[in-house]
Amino acid sequence: MKISYFQDTDTLYIEFRAGDITESKDLDENTILDVDAKGNVCAITFEHASQRTDVSHLIVEGIAA
Repeated sequence: MKISYFQDTDTLYIEFRAGDITESKDLDENTILDVDAKGNVCAITFEHASQRTDVSHLIVEGIAA
């Protein structure tokens, strides 16, 4: 899993799994869900992230060894 924030475009990208994205679904005008051929969620993109999320504060819990 990988989380990237692009300050220049105020975009938050969360990648849940690497793989070939076969479809991008607009959840609303500022949120895009990327899925693979089997319908698995690969990533989600949030535009205007600083207004819609707390990008300055990240907590990670439950990491498996």
